[in-house]
Amino acid sequence: MVVASPTPIPNEKIQAVELPVIDLSSKRSEAPKLIVKACEEYGFFMVINHGVPQDIIERMEEESFSFFAKPVSEKQRAGPANPFGYGCKNIGFKGDTGEVEYLLLNTNPLSISQRSKTISNDPEKFSSAVSSYIQAVRELACEILELMAEGLWVTDTSVLSRLITDVDSDSLLRLNHYPPLKDCRDRDTSPSSLQPPHHQQQQHHQNCNSNGNSNKIGFGEHCDPQILTLLRSNDVGGLQISIEDGVMTNGRFVSVRHRALTNSCKSRLSMAYFAAPPLHAWITSPPEMATPHRPSLYRPFTWAEYKKAMYSLRLGDNRLELFRARNDEEIAS
Repeated sequence: MVVASPTPIPNEKIQAVELPVIDLSSKRSEAPKLIVKACEEYGFFMVINHGVPQDIIERMEEESFSFFAKPVSEKQRAGPANPFGYGCKNIGFKGDTGEVEYLLLNTNPLSISQRSKTISNDPEKFSSAVSSYIQAVRELACEILELMAEGLWVTDTSVLSRLITDVDSDSLLRLNHYPPLKDCRDRDTSPSSLQPPHHQQQQHHQNCNSNGNSNKIGFGEHCDPQILTLLRSNDVGGLQISIEDGVMTNGRFVSVRHRALTNSCKSRLSMAYFAAPPLHAWITSPPEMATPHRPSLYRPFTWAEYKKAMYSLRLGDNRLELFRARNDEEIAS
C-alpha cells in the first residue's frame, strides 16, 4: 500500500530480536557507552527508569484513545492534515497510504491550544495533557542527546539538545491509531478496545491465531528525518525495523528504516515525539565527528532545506542522498 523503498524489508527475513535496554538510573559512566553502541548496531533502543511520570503518560493515552473513539464525522473536524491535524490513511502529499489514522501536532503551545478546539470537547484538558507530555518527553530527549554526545566524545555535550529546546524548534507530536484487522476472527470491536493500556489489562486478551501475522501495512517503510524520535506505544505489537541518515554523526549513526503493521486483533496506539531543530538551523557534524581521516560525508544544509526535499519525495525514498558531499570543495567546507 506504500511505495516500495530502495531497500525494502523482506518478509521472509523478519526475525524477532531483543532491542538494547538502557537504564537511565544506572551509573552515569555506563549510559553514554551503551547508547552509542545501541545506535551503531540497531538505531533503536528501549529506555527504562526514564523519569517521565506515569500519570502524564496515562493522561496523554487517555486523551488519544478518547479522540480516536469518536465518530468519523467528529474526527474530521480536526482535519484534513495539512500537514497538522487529523489524517486517515493518506500519509503526506505524494500518494502514500496505510491502515492508520493519526493526529499530527506542532509542539508550540499556542498551536496546541488552537488545535485543541477542534480535537476535544474539553480543549483545556486535551491541551494540558499534550503540553505536559511534550515537556516531559522533551526533557528526556535532551538527556538522551547529551548522553549520546558524551558517548561520542563531543566536547559540547549540549550541541544537539540546544536545537530542540530552541523557542523556534520544529519538533512534532504524532498520535497514531492502528485499528484491528477487519478479517481477524477474534477482532475486538467493543468500546473497551479503545481504552488506555491500564484499562485494557482488565480485558480478556484475544488469540488472533494466524490472522495476527498478516503483513498489512499500517505505516510504510521510512526513516524519521528528525534528530531523535521518542516512541511510546500500548501493549500491542506491530513495529518492525531494518537492521542498518547520519549527518550529525557523520555516518556513524544511521537512521533505521522501519514500518508499522496492523497485525493484531487489538487497537494499537503509538505516540511519537519527533525532536527537531528550528527551520533556520544549519545541519552539520560537530568538529569532533569530521576529521582529515574521516571527512564530512554531507554538505551543510538547513533543516528547512531538508524538509523541502522530504515533502517532495515519497515515504520510502532516500532523502539524505540529495545532500551528500560531491567533491573536495564541499568536503572541505
